[in-house]
Amino acid sequence: MITLPEAYQKYLSGLAAHHAEALRPVFLESVADGQHGISIRGMGSKHVQAYVDDSVPFGEIREEVRHAHEY
Repeated sequence: MITLPEAYQKYLSGLAAHHAEALRPVFLESVADGQHGISIRGMGSKHVQAYVDDSVPFGEIREEVRHAHEY
């Protein structure tokens, strides 16, 4: 079983189960890579996109959430 960094576990535990499961593959990709962290962007709890980001250190999460009127 793959162990996620503490920040990843904490982030996922704060989400509804279906949101956490939708994002988990990206977190696992980051762990497999072992070099890059995760960026998360979207509109609140809807239309969220997570991706492995080479500008974020491994084990860290950068979150950018905008409101619909900002798009």
